[in-house]
Amino acid sequence: MASGWGITGNKGRCYDFWMDFSDCMSRCREPKDCGLLREDYFECLHHSKEFQRRNRVYKEEQRQLRAAADKGKGGGDDAHH
Repeated sequence: MASGWGITGNKGRCYDFWMDFSDCMSRCREPKDCGLLREDYFECLHHSKEFQRRNRVYKEEQRQLRAAADKGKGGGDDAHH
């Protein structure tokens, strides 16, 4: 990563985040001062926040589909009586 080259020979996708974090770490008094830049760099590498958000969206969509199906089952019976 430190070389800045990605697998295609171009600049790595997270290199800019790494450089921001690295610059901050070389100038800061406390490592915690660079916490947000570190978080950005790790998100670029691992996409963990993105995956968590996608999972929450998927679960909500599934919940809404189940609720609509349950309502449709209950609503369909009431309409015929």
